[in-house]
Amino acid sequence: MNKFVAAVAVSLMGATSAMANVTEEMLANDQTITDQVVTNGMGRHLQRYSPLDTLNKENVKSLVPAWAFSLGGEKQRGQETQPLIYDGVMYITGSYSRMYAIDVKTGKELWQYDARLPEGILPCCDVINRGAAIYGDKIIFGTLDARIVALDSKTGDVVWRDKIANYKAGYSYTAAPLIVNGLVITGNSGGEFGIVGTVQARDVNTGDMVWERPVIEGHMGTLNGEPSTMTGELNATWPGDMWKTGGGATWLGGSYDARTDTLIFGAGNPAPWNSWLRDAGQDNSGKGDNLYAASRIGIDPATGEIKWHYQTTPREGWDYDGVNEVVAFDDKDGNQRLATADRNGFFYVLDAADGGFVSASPFVKDISWASGIDDTGRPIFNEDNRPGDPSEAADGKKGDVIFASPSFLGGKNWMPMAFSQNTGNFYVPSNEWGMDIWNEPISYKKGAAYLGAGFTIKPNYEDHIGSLKAIDPATGDWVWEYKNDAPLWSGVMTTAGGLVFFGTPEGEFIALDDATGEKLWSFQTGSGIVGQPVTWEQDGEQYVSIMSGWGGAVPLWGGEVAKKVNYLNQGGLLWTFRLPKEMAAN
Repeated sequence: MNKFVAAVAVSLMGATSAMANVTEEMLANDQTITDQVVTNGMGRHLQRYSPLDTLNKENVKSLVPAWAFSLGGEKQRGQETQPLIYDGVMYITGSYSRMYAIDVKTGKELWQYDARLPEGILPCCDVINRGAAIYGDKIIFGTLDARIVALDSKTGDVVWRDKIANYKAGYSYTAAPLIVNGLVITGNSGGEFGIVGTVQARDVNTGDMVWERPVIEGHMGTLNGEPSTMTGELNATWPGDMWKTGGGATWLGGSYDARTDTLIFGAGNPAPWNSWLRDAGQDNSGKGDNLYAASRIGIDPATGEIKWHYQTTPREGWDYDGVNEVVAFDDKDGNQRLATADRNGFFYVLDAADGGFVSASPFVKDISWASGIDDTGRPIFNEDNRPGDPSEAADGKKGDVIFASPSFLGGKNWMPMAFSQNTGNFYVPSNEWGMDIWNEPISYKKGAAYLGAGFTIKPNYEDHIGSLKAIDPATGDWVWEYKNDAPLWSGVMTTAGGLVFFGTPEGEFIALDDATGEKLWSFQTGSGIVGQPVTWEQDGEQYVSIMSGWGGAVPLWGGEVAKKVNYLNQGGLLWTFRLPKEMAAN
């Protein structure tokens, strides 16, 4: 840990012990306060980097289990949560919209909250939840029926709750909320049901809505209960009334770049998937780009006004959502940059000031839908790799089938990458797979799937699907690659000790050398890992936690890939490891 970071950490650790409640200052400095984790991403920039170096390449072999916590019951399914840690308590969310408070020293449950989910919820990709947000004396998370709930962090009692959207229309919520300047900020899920993606900001103490920003052109935003501005321009890039059910779900949540005071949210696929119905397959004029779907969007946190956008996949026709996380970082020349690894298979670097295009490079091996990205940041489409127009088919029911790579689950899906201040590299969990995909006729019906496409996912290689890659953002070069038989679906974490942590569906929790990709340590957790690791220090020792519990989108949507991993066991177990003091010097 460098001297500046150490000084800030000591100062803020003192402030932490003197305050009972989580403050904006603690959220802003979460990466440097090493005895807590109070933000999703271990910092609102989502770098997932810890300055702790007690645990390092030399002694990680001595990392041992400290305790384990079972989520209990039969509600196992996928467990994608990231733990939060504050004032001796760890908070995790579980499948079916549950929240747990755990004594961080012993692993003993302190309280549990179960949302009472109604019949008829329509989650796309398993009944997962990716974590909570903490502020003041409240712990806040969203539920599958598209609600947000604030609980008393000491007791688990409900302080306030509010509806994000109508679950009967296909809306849901799975992301960890984001808190900035006393506002709790959420997106929404449901892009496969013809919903409209939005970002909402509420007063964290009362739950009252402050602003709402739809991300599809033609929809009105609100500020303090009054109409504010329209998103984009009506029918500028959408035909007819299709903007009304245009998709663009903001389902992964967002990040916050304090350098520019900007929220950055991703918008998912346009609806329906059949791009011919959205005039997206006709030409490259921009009329069929269907803004702001499949885009990254910079938003003013005070008002909800859109500052800028960058569309990763205009004329989207393969379900290449644009929601993947945007990480704020400074490059090796000191430039303020943003990085994102898109479902479409390209790793992008953007200018933090305005979201302007800087560079793009492939992070998977076999991209078929585009031959590259041009100097303006626009894809160079391979037009024959767009699913065919069903209206031109002899029977009018099924367009030409094409094989596209990556698959619609993406070169990278939701699972967060990490940035190391130690190496300056990104560590990107990716998958090497493709799909047969075709378009079909479809019409909108409230609460029903709105795809207009069929598909089958297939692995591209016999020896691996998952691939964790170390990427130099300055060049786009792969520094190293770690291959895994099954798809990777867990988050990644890096540390100043030179370690890269992640998990596999086979149940292995792994630490690699950040410079070489060499495996230095692993532990079998008993179920597939789709959770997100964290690390912190406690009583002079460094700890690491990960949630184990197989599930998520792969078993549900994975086609031939799902069959490849259908032997994997479900589970719901939080593992916590520590490096004993006597091993720290070894």
